[in-house]
Order: sequence, then C-alpha cells, then structure tokens
Amino acid sequence: MILALMKGMCDMDNKIDKKLEDIKNNDNVYSVGKVIKVNPYTVIVSGLADITYYEEVNIADKAKGFVFAVGKNTVTVSLVEVGSKINPGDLVYSLKKQFKCLFSMDSMGKVIDIFGNDLIAGKKFDNLVEVPIENEPIPIMDRGLVTREFLTGITGIDMLYPIGRGQRQLIIGDKKTGKTQIALDAIVNQKDKNMVCIYVALGKTKKEVKDIYLELAKRGASSYTIVIASFNDELPNRTYLTPYVALSIAESMMLDSYDVLVVIDDLKKHADVYRQISLASRKTPGRDAYPSDIFYAHSKMLEKGCQHKDGGSITILPIVETKSSDITDYISTNIISICDGQLVLSSKNFARGEKPALNYGLSVSRLGGNVQSSDMKRVGSLVRNKLLDYLEVRDIYELANFDEMSPELQMRMKNGKIILEKLKQYKFAPKSKEEMLKLYEFLEVGDNDASR
Repeated sequence: MILALMKGMCDMDNKIDKKLEDIKNNDNVYSVGKVIKVNPYTVIVSGLADITYYEEVNIADKAKGFVFAVGKNTVTVSLVEVGSKINPGDLVYSLKKQFKCLFSMDSMGKVIDIFGNDLIAGKKFDNLVEVPIENEPIPIMDRGLVTREFLTGITGIDMLYPIGRGQRQLIIGDKKTGKTQIALDAIVNQKDKNMVCIYVALGKTKKEVKDIYLELAKRGASSYTIVIASFNDELPNRTYLTPYVALSIAESMMLDSYDVLVVIDDLKKHADVYRQISLASRKTPGRDAYPSDIFYAHSKMLEKGCQHKDGGSITILPIVETKSSDITDYISTNIISICDGQLVLSSKNFARGEKPALNYGLSVSRLGGNVQSSDMKRVGSLVRNKLLDYLEVRDIYELANFDEMSPELQMRMKNGKIILEKLKQYKFAPKSKEEMLKLYEFLEVGDNDASR
C-alpha cells in the first residue's frame, strides 16, 4: 500500500511535468462541444469528434462527467457531479484525460466514497491518489492456482462449500435471509489473518451503512476494513462506478502482494442502476429491459478476482437478491455463470430457525477440497454426503412414526438431525477448524464401528 501511495505521488509529479510540456507545445487546446439534449442522468453532446470512452468532460462549470457512449455525431456523457441546472446549448469541454476517482491510504477503518470523501467525518482526505475506473485485465499467465483456504468461520461454508483465496463465490437469496450477515461474518473472521477487506455498499440508506460500519468497528474489524458506499439518494452513475473503483483499489493492493477480500452488496441493485442509466441514454433494451451488455458489465468486474503469481489475491463475495427464491432469473444466472460457486440462502430455512439459512442442496463450490486441509476435506465430504442423504428424505419421513422405520432409516434420520443442528451458528460467532472438526467426531467413530 505504501508503494501504491509513493507511485501515486510520483505519477502526480509526472503529470505536472506533462502539463508544462503541453503548454510549451500548444497541446493544451481542448475540444469544445455543445449540449443538445438533457436526460435525467446523462446529456447528449455534439461537436466532440476526437473524444474517447471514459474521457472526463466539464459541462459549463456546472457539472462533471465522463463519456459513457460514443455515437456517429454525438456522445453521451454520464453525470457524476452536478452543481447547477444544465441547459441545452451549454458548452462542454473535453479535458483530454481519462476520468479517474480519488483514494487515500488514510481510508482504512473509514466509510468513504469514490471521490476521497470521509462520509462519517464529512471531510476530504489528504494524500489523495487517482484511481482509474478500469485497468487492463490481468493476463492468464500472471494468474496462479487457487489453493489457499479462505475461512469464513461458518461451519456450513468452510466444511461443506469451502472458499479459496482468489475465488469468486456468490451469495444469493431472498431479502432478509442473512446474505449480508454471512459477508460480515467473513470480514470479522479475517482478524489477524493478513487480509485487507473492502465492503462495497450499493444503493443502501445512510443508516444501513452506518449500522454495518458500527458492527464491524465493535468487533475490531475496522482496522483492516474499508467501507466504500454509494447511497440510495445519489446519482445512479456514481453507484454504477463504485464497485469498479473498489476493485481497482483492490487490484493495486494485490499487486503489492496483499490478500484482499471484496464484498459487493449487491449486484442486483448494480444491474438495476445500469438498466436505469442505459434506458435514460436510449440504449436498446434487451431481456427484462436490461441492456445487451449487462453480462459484460459484471464479467469485466468479477474477473478481477484471482490468485496472482506474485502472492497477492483478490477474493470476491458478490451478493445478489432474488424474489421468491428464483435463482434462474436473468441477472442471477448471469452471475452464477461468472462465479466459481454459489451459497444459496433459503427463506424457508430461515423461517425454520436454521441459521445461516443455507440451502445445502443448491449451494456449490467448484473448487471444493482443492482449498481444504486433508482433515477438513475428509470430514467435510462425510458430513455433506450424510446431510444431503437426510435432506433427500426429510420432507417425506419427518412426520412419520419413528418406531416403524427400518434401523437404517432411523440412523439416517437421527444423524441428519444432529448434523443439521450442529450447523446452526449465531452471527459473529466464528469457529476455528479444530472446533468444526470436533463437532463431527461422532460420525467418524460411527463409520469406523460400522466397518468392523
């Protein structure tokens, strides 16, 4: 992180030198266009023929934005800061530079936005460095195998559906089923594990973000956590940019050999915001009125998650909210196909008091035992098989007379209930690997007795 800060200061000196050189060579003459149409979150501009995508523009000193789309004779400018009303005819100045956001290394333990503001203290940070919205994709040859474990402290995840450092594991489920809580538990469990955590709050209220921040601070997680927020009353364009900027920050840390966890809460809101911006920009709507490039918008973000060859990693836990437990809707299936697995939460299990309310039949980790120790892999496989075996017949035999069942079915039902009961876990009550293994010693003993 110190290297990133020094690099940012060096870049600033280089930019000053370049500006002076531009003035000497008369290269500081900017293109000027004119606003021809004002939309809710964008403006259509004519006359900027030599402008490029993501280039920053100034709209008559009233607003700031970046090029969102380039047409034949016009460009669409996405607004990120608006000081006063924009009118057709206002002059638009191309600034000949890529639009960038701001970040300070003093942000650790704070709630910030993408422009270097401390949202709790209400002031701007010092020592700000510019952060690009996007960087070049990390080459495949620079990516390593994901083999190191990432422990959440939740038995049902670490033992049955393990996550590795550098993995992208989706958390998906209906509203109020504990999706955010799983992510917060994972952050709290990274204490003293040399992990930097970035929690990205999209479209939440100020109270919701403050409550999350206080929960993390109360448990000592703020010393290694940055909360990057875009509130529900902000311009949609700022919400759209927030996760990209968060992952650019994470990427610079990873290249400095840090392990980084990024939680994006949630991508369904991000998709809805992108749809809102696209419709206002007159983009052609596709399925469910989302623009045709919605898959690309998420894939270019989530592909940042990886294990880097130099030792650092980015682990991403995106969250998606569903309706009526439907994980086959357009956005959910898109993100499932991008990620390395999913943790599916069930409102029915939540109502039963099974917390975390994981649907063990639908949840998947595509890396599985590759990131587990041999003990966790052995016991986890045994627990998962017996649990799924029980869940398969639970709904049929739950109300049946236990005494009339065969001895084999009785043992199957008995062990299944015990396993499920031991998987229940209070929030912010992480377990170590040793504690998890101890919970299921009885299964290994029972299997050994049966083999004799």
